[in-house]
Formats: sequence, C-alpha cells, structure tokens
Amino acid sequence: MPLALRDAYLAELNAAESDWFAGQHQSSFAHLERAHILSQKHTLAHTYVHWQMLRFGWAKRDWREILGQLLRLPAALTKSRFWVPMGNTGGANVSAIKPMPVPEDLRAILGDAQP
Repeated sequence: MPLALRDAYLAELNAAESDWFAGQHQSSFAHLERAHILSQKHTLAHTYVHWQMLRFGWAKRDWREILGQLLRLPAALTKSRFWVPMGNTGGANVSAIKPMPVPEDLRAILGDAQP
C-alpha cells in the first residue's frame, strides 16, 4: 500500500476508534466506511476493516451488520485482489457488489496511489 494511502487509511481507523470511545458511534462507523473505500484493493487492510465493522455490529448488537460482515469477510480475503465494487462503503446497509461514488477527498488519495 503506498504511503499516502496507508496514512489516510490509518487516520480513518484512528478516527473511528476515537469516535467510538467518545460515544460518537455513527461517526465512528462513517470512518470505517471511509477506511473501507481506501483499503478495497489491499486484501489484509480490506479484511481488517470488515473485521472492525463486525466488531462494531457485535458491540451494537446489530444482527444485520453482524451477518453482513460474516458474509463479507471471506469475500474480502479472497476477492480483493481481483475485483471490488469501487466506492462501496462496506456496511451491511448496502449491496456488497454495488459500486458507489468515491468521495472527492478520497478520490484524490486513491488517484495518487495508482501506479
């Protein structure tokens, strides 16, 4: 993972954790969604975000999120290098195969990360 992309990914994960402990759960999940967009083409990072989303679902006792992430984890492990629906936010509230618009600020980071 290129350095600028890794830094942005880690910043989103840190913000998600910080917001979670501050009780800002919706904001926390939004940061996980942004980390998901950034990590989609990087198997371990992508899988880690789905793991964090599963933990979020478990902590909130959100069975839809738990089931959704249990289905997405194996796909992240096996499909990330071959195909991803770009921009997909990764939560159980969206189709796992639906491409979505990439936020402008993330588009700049992802554009810089391309070879």
